[in-house]
Amino acid sequence: MPPDRPVDEEAMTPRHPLTPGRAGAASAALALVLASAATGSPVSAAGGEGVDVPQSTVYRSVAQFTTAGKPRDLLLHPDSKKLYVGSDDLPDTADVNESGLHVLDPADGKVRSTVGQAPGPTGTLGRRSVRQLLAPLPGDGAVFLYPLRGIGTAKDGDAAAAGAWVPGAAVTHATAGLTPSTVLVAQGPVLSEVDIATAAVKRTVTLEGGDGFAVDAARGTVWFTDLAHRRMYRIDAASFQVTASVELPAGEGFGGFTEVDPETGAVWVGLDSSVVVHDATGKRLGTVRGAGGDMPRAAVFDATTHQAFVVWQDAGDGSQPGSDNDGTLTVHRTRDLQEVVRPVVLPGLHVQLGGAAVAVEPGGASVFVSDPVAGRITRLERATSPRVTRSPADRSVTAGTEVSLAEGVPRPTVVWQVSTDAGRTWQAVAGATSPTYTFTAALSDNGRRYRAEFGNDAGVGRTAAATLTVTIPDPTTGGSGGGPSTTGGTGSTDGTGSGSSGSTGSTGSTTGGSDGGSDAGSGGTSGTPGSVGGASTGATVGGGNHTTPSGGALASTGATVATLAGSAVLLTAAGWVLLRRTRPRSTG
Repeated sequence: MPPDRPVDEEAMTPRHPLTPGRAGAASAALALVLASAATGSPVSAAGGEGVDVPQSTVYRSVAQFTTAGKPRDLLLHPDSKKLYVGSDDLPDTADVNESGLHVLDPADGKVRSTVGQAPGPTGTLGRRSVRQLLAPLPGDGAVFLYPLRGIGTAKDGDAAAAGAWVPGAAVTHATAGLTPSTVLVAQGPVLSEVDIATAAVKRTVTLEGGDGFAVDAARGTVWFTDLAHRRMYRIDAASFQVTASVELPAGEGFGGFTEVDPETGAVWVGLDSSVVVHDATGKRLGTVRGAGGDMPRAAVFDATTHQAFVVWQDAGDGSQPGSDNDGTLTVHRTRDLQEVVRPVVLPGLHVQLGGAAVAVEPGGASVFVSDPVAGRITRLERATSPRVTRSPADRSVTAGTEVSLAEGVPRPTVVWQVSTDAGRTWQAVAGATSPTYTFTAALSDNGRRYRAEFGNDAGVGRTAAATLTVTIPDPTTGGSGGGPSTTGGTGSTDGTGSGSSGSTGSTGSTTGGSDGGSDAGSGGTSGTPGSVGGASTGATVGGGNHTTPSGGALASTGATVATLAGSAVLLTAAGWVLLRRTRPRSTG
């Protein structure tokens, strides 16, 4: 039976190999091996048998960019991968005007170029703020809105932007159009389709009221929100007429955004301190709420992960309950609105000096959030807890096989754990935090289970456990044989047993023939040259004039039995590996 004793430091330290007259330990170095290196602080925790920890994901702030003025909007270009930032001037930098279109390297925030000049209503170039980024240009560049009615285009390295002015009242909201050559602009309750190059109005529809809108190009629909009347209007793109009206929940009238999930057509509307979600037909799907009364101010969808990223800003008013000046980032599955990561605190993000913006790298590995109050852009990176890809198993593979035992971002650390009670409880092995854990196996280690636990900022992951079975080898056994034992045929009293590769009477034979195997007869007797097997253990002790020693291999436990005499046993993700160490053949 496996020993039931606590793990002590002595049990994990090297011991002397077995010599004649010393039966307390088997002469084997047991190496528990991970193929991948680990860095950082080890994570250790108790847990049950096997891979029992679900993978988790978090986002962590890794950088802050403060070189783009007062950021108002963000666009991560799908082709060039550059980060475009539309900015106002920061009032505390009076010596330089930082308004304009900034092009940043998303990795480190380095400014590649700034396009600060754009045409006014008469065509005269001047310094212009950029309030909204409407759409990417093919290859590189962006279409943007600048005050009061300007529609501009520019790309990295341009000396000045091209632009034209929309006739009529000041533009209150704009977004990409239904075709690549157009944008949609709202001038209060008036929605117009406008040519990008000339700002000529193509079509117009006037509603009862309006605050913001979003385009569902795949379904030919525009959703226009009217917070004063708590309604949302559906406009058909072909006819440019209202085809439906959807009631919004009653509230204080504060609106954060209107966005459409391009995959499903669901409409997400930020209202007061919640996000109300309707499907493509206008049917209510549910409501997403933030923490502490924070207000939803920006949202973006990632088509790869099918997730919505929502930025919530604090009211910035200490007299209001729950106001702490900190905002949050939440991430939700679009199919059921459930959070998929823990909310990320965004220190100092409030609405007193403007709304935040968000951009997401396809696949969600990086997220960028603007803070107009502090004049900075925070870059967050996704961290995933280790996911075990292969676990130790009680079987053999080719020696030296490299395998990946776990993966995660950032790269996980490792700590080895041992169980002495069949996996009911686990303890960390002192000092075993490297990819390779080596110690000399003793009989007291028989039945112990070993596993590796990986950890990083996002959580932990564990391999399944592998069981160590320790046997006592015959100290006189030698020769080139020494692989795992096999069960032979029925032995006979004259030592000529019918094992599959056994010796038939050669005095002092080693554990079987030249193939390295050994036989285990079921009824051989001592004192006769040839193979002598244990009566019921299923293991072999070769050589003449010897009986099966006490404490032999425990094949009846159901675990794979490895006879450890002269062998280095490597526990890898693929299983047990026996590395044979050849000892000189006895000549006497």
